[in-house]
Amino acid sequence: MPMNMPKTPPLPPPRDNPADTAATTEDPYLWLEEVQGERALAWVRERNAESEARLRADPGFDALRTRLREVLDSPAQIPYVSRLGPWLYNLWRDAANPRGVWRRTSLEQYRQAEPAWETVLDLDALGRAEGKSWVWGGATPLGPEYRRCLLSLSIGGADASVVREFDLVDKRFVEPAASAASAGGFHLPEAKSRVEWIDIDTLYVGTDFGPGSLTDSGYPRLVKRWRRGQPLAEAVTVFAAEKTDISAWVSVDLTPGFERTTFGRQIDFYRSKTWLLEPATAGAPGLKPSLKPSLKPIDKPDDATLAFWREHVLIELRSDWAVAGRTPPPTHTTHRAGSLLLADADAFLAGERRFTVLFAPTATRSLAGWTTTRRTVIVNVMDNVASKLEEWRWRDGGQRSRDGKISRGAWVKRDVQAPYPGTLSVSALHDPLLEKGAAGAGGDPLAEHYLLSAADFLEPDSLQLGRTGSDERERLKARPRFFDAEGMRAEQRFATSRDGTRVPYFVVWPQGATANGDNPTLLYGYGGFEVAMQPSYSGTLGRAWTTRGGVYVLANIRGGGEFGPAWHQAALKAQRQKSYDDFIAVAEDLIAQRITRPARLGIQGGSNGGLLVGAVMLQRPELFGAVVCQVPLLDMRRYHKLLAGASWMAEYGDPDDAAEWAFIRAYSPYHNVPPAKAGASAAAANLLPPVLIDTSTRDDRVHPGHARKFAAHLAERGHRPLYWENLEGGHGGAADNAQRSLMMALEYTFLWQTLMGEGMREGKREGASR
Repeated sequence: MPMNMPKTPPLPPPRDNPADTAATTEDPYLWLEEVQGERALAWVRERNAESEARLRADPGFDALRTRLREVLDSPAQIPYVSRLGPWLYNLWRDAANPRGVWRRTSLEQYRQAEPAWETVLDLDALGRAEGKSWVWGGATPLGPEYRRCLLSLSIGGADASVVREFDLVDKRFVEPAASAASAGGFHLPEAKSRVEWIDIDTLYVGTDFGPGSLTDSGYPRLVKRWRRGQPLAEAVTVFAAEKTDISAWVSVDLTPGFERTTFGRQIDFYRSKTWLLEPATAGAPGLKPSLKPSLKPIDKPDDATLAFWREHVLIELRSDWAVAGRTPPPTHTTHRAGSLLLADADAFLAGERRFTVLFAPTATRSLAGWTTTRRTVIVNVMDNVASKLEEWRWRDGGQRSRDGKISRGAWVKRDVQAPYPGTLSVSALHDPLLEKGAAGAGGDPLAEHYLLSAADFLEPDSLQLGRTGSDERERLKARPRFFDAEGMRAEQRFATSRDGTRVPYFVVWPQGATANGDNPTLLYGYGGFEVAMQPSYSGTLGRAWTTRGGVYVLANIRGGGEFGPAWHQAALKAQRQKSYDDFIAVAEDLIAQRITRPARLGIQGGSNGGLLVGAVMLQRPELFGAVVCQVPLLDMRRYHKLLAGASWMAEYGDPDDAAEWAFIRAYSPYHNVPPAKAGASAAAANLLPPVLIDTSTRDDRVHPGHARKFAAHLAERGHRPLYWENLEGGHGGAADNAQRSLMMALEYTFLWQTLMGEGMREGKREGASR
């Protein structure tokens, strides 16, 4: 239904000085950027009431929400774990524990169908006791004893969190000191903080220390050394980033015999500079309070990711890197973007550039990730968006060559036999801090073990315990089949984009569906930040969509990471339109192949994906029958001034630069809404596809003002958006399963009503069967 919004003049075209377009007089909805403003929240409540009045009145709404909540709260979900010393920890949410119970068990117990869990912290009980809407944000433990950790707890699911010290033995918080004369627990107020242990009484901390301590992106600019019992205001600055950087960071590796501390400036989303703490000053806790550590810059490409692993260093490249080796015979090599390189750490720091290439990309193969055990690098490879695993391990030499030299050994690859095709995720169980004494003379008993998760669209996730060097794995857990997939099938297809690029996409067919040109179809995409969209099992999607006759499509468009850095970089900044062209090409192919037709085609995307669906619904409105736009970026003139937006300028460009604003302006949804023609028929009125926009008040990453202002502007232009805003939830949209099931039920009900019920554009019920 239309919103009762005051009529205002259309937004002006861009000027020669783009900064002028941000003037309050030219954006009548700036007041909606006041997150907690009384007028803005009143507007939100009105929009929520309108949307819920329509969608929750659907006869099947409550039953759908219940079925979705059953999936989210199911006791048969896999309790994924992380290891801290002898314990496996899990955060468990269900109907009785909506915010979660942090609990632990042993590996032997975890092998059982019903493990015996020990509760460490009950977040719901904590919230009730303290009168706070606490949401889990993570734990930073101090090993190898693992008695103390730093817990991050956010209010309502925001990125900003409170940091509190916790005792894992006593299972209680270590309260801050009551006075300056005593030393209590570490505690940081709500902020986007980063913390690292140096020792039991000393931390590195980056947080909001006051004016000048944050970057333009709202993240810590300073790293300080903070001692127990010391007022935070007296912590000593040891490292600083630039105000225009995204953030400053520090990483402490306490692996016995390989202790290293690195500091870094995250220049933008893809570039960073890194320094190594010199060994002479590595004993930072013993330094005089006024003495700063000595830092050595590490020579690497700014857009490369570097990680130390025992005596080695691993480097992942985002651009080509030409290197010359120092050790005879001289070598000159160019390593391709997307490669994973390994070298001896000491030799690398001394300037030698001789690498073992663990992975090099091809036209179809890209690096999905990697993890390390004590002796092995496990590489996760995507081949045409399907996962494969490879193990690399050093094999000692000892054989004499023809010239009489003894070979020193080499890194050897082994292909791992694992479920294929589908999506694999690997997590090493090795704890390097246990190498000295904590697990006996033999070191860590799980040094070569890992957890392997495997999933596909129609096959539920399974969790297996593996060991490097072997393809025999123990099946630990499996998700239940939340929907009947009998007769369903999934396939990969390719569309051709405007510039001739082949764009893959997956189609999940419901039982009995054929290419009759009339299937209700949901097309999902993201296309940004080098994030790959891979097949996954979704019980909620199955229950709400495919079992009801809906076709599901997942697009692998440029801007993502499905084919490595080149696939991502093809849609950066001025090339952003290629991402949208790819998505449009998939939609056109779905129609050409008679999988669906425009009136039956819904599209969905969140965050950067919200920008995607917002852009294409304006560029090609005739292709789509419904749009679900979640926690989106939409005002690309002001995105860099809102919350963490400045950190994304490497992806989109700088709107304050006239040349860059020119190409951003061309797709910015907020600046491209056409007016509807009053009194005309739906087709002649130039109405956009029906759209549901949802976001969260507590989203402190993508400002809710994007969604609010776009909805208001659409309505002012004569269109008919639905808008819903969760008052909690952060960037994930929901803080618990009750909120998430409500949000999802609203979205799926909107899709079914719009695509198969009373179309908001056509104004009549369409009689096609589901």
